[in-house]
Amino acid sequence: MSETASTARAPVALLPSLVPLLHEWLPRQRWFAGKGRPVTGFTLVSATELLPVDTATGPGLVHLLVRVQQPGLATGTTSPPSAADCYQLLLGVRAALPPRLAPALIGRVPDGPLAGRVVYEGLSDPRLATLLLERLRTPGPLGPLRFCRTAVIPDGLAPRVLDAEQSNSSLVYGDSYILKVFRRVYPGANPDLELPLALARAGCARVPAPVAWYETGGGRPEASTLGVLQPYLRDSRDGWQLALDALATGRDFTAEARALGRATAEVHTALADALPTVALGRRQTEHLGLAMSRRLDAAAQAVPALVPYVPGLRAAFDAVGALECDGVWRAQRVHGDLHLGQTLRTPDGDWSVIDFEGEPAKPLAERRRPQPPVRDVAGMLRSFDYAARSHRPWNPDWAERCRDAYCAGYAEASGTDPRAEAALLRAYETDKAVYEVLYEARHRPDWLPVPMAAIRRLAAQTTM
Repeated sequence: MSETASTARAPVALLPSLVPLLHEWLPRQRWFAGKGRPVTGFTLVSATELLPVDTATGPGLVHLLVRVQQPGLATGTTSPPSAADCYQLLLGVRAALPPRLAPALIGRVPDGPLAGRVVYEGLSDPRLATLLLERLRTPGPLGPLRFCRTAVIPDGLAPRVLDAEQSNSSLVYGDSYILKVFRRVYPGANPDLELPLALARAGCARVPAPVAWYETGGGRPEASTLGVLQPYLRDSRDGWQLALDALATGRDFTAEARALGRATAEVHTALADALPTVALGRRQTEHLGLAMSRRLDAAAQAVPALVPYVPGLRAAFDAVGALECDGVWRAQRVHGDLHLGQTLRTPDGDWSVIDFEGEPAKPLAERRRPQPPVRDVAGMLRSFDYAARSHRPWNPDWAERCRDAYCAGYAEASGTDPRAEAALLRAYETDKAVYEVLYEARHRPDWLPVPMAAIRRLAAQTTM
């Protein structure tokens, strides 16, 4: 990622004039990863005017990449103890903000190149969101940015921001396309572009193929993916909501779970065909078990409720490290964060898999590393358990039937039943439950009993 700035507006003076506003606004954003730690500084990576701000008749749009310095990261993360995350900001600039855009306000700039002007979240402005699509419709470089596309994109598509913001921001254009804007930016291709492109080349129809994207670095290997445009699966419903609806009405969900298992296996098979795979030997499995144990230790330090279960949980990880498996298991590119919310079912019953970014809290290099496919299977098994636990009264039989049906569907499509790799599957499910405990303790304490119930079950399994 280049450290040079490109803008017509005195880039050296731009960031200092925005710092007081960003100090206040940035930590409040849902996608800001550094919550709970003070921001100690900002560094400008690049600044690009997508729409010049001197225009008297309308708004301007400034694209910023900014490194945010913070003290040591929280216990349990896999990042270095001191780091500066890079964030992508799209700032609208106006002389005055109309009332309809009041919720998007960042603040009025007191001095510097934008002195006296109002800056705000640009994606909330339909005019600026439309401009971003226009940039994608006309590929090519713009300062340090590069816009690419694989198909013709029609014009006149009205934008709207999706309310369910997670670690990124998403815009829907005319119910035809969805643009995911990556807020936390890393050097290298984002898996949410890399893997769908590979699957499209392999002819896998289970994943919407990228239509356009934009990035830094002019196509060099270290280019950072900034946003991806894909077809919007209109009228589809995500698997999480479908599962909750089935629980609420007392309806069986095993047919859907079985079909979802087949869809997952098709994606894994296509990824293994399209991208390199590697054999796992004893050294790799030992490393895998040790890494899981380290995450367990860090999580137990942060969440004392885990401490009584550590011996039983660690036994699952030790079992993986002790397996004689040379050449038996293979690792490949996988989804990395598969759960019911990462799937969509069309009205005719077809399942699609979306959001290949992986766990955003993990370094990009780790997310791009080949891993055993059962990691994705374990994530989905945990998701069925989450759905059942979030419904009252708890229905453990519903979850178990779905888990079995999902694995059976996977075996039908792949020829390999993930339950046959019991030790590896149990270790990955345990590792996922430990991650869930840490996440819920930090972000949703009311949900902590859900993964803790799995922790008790998994710890008992490994000590029997």
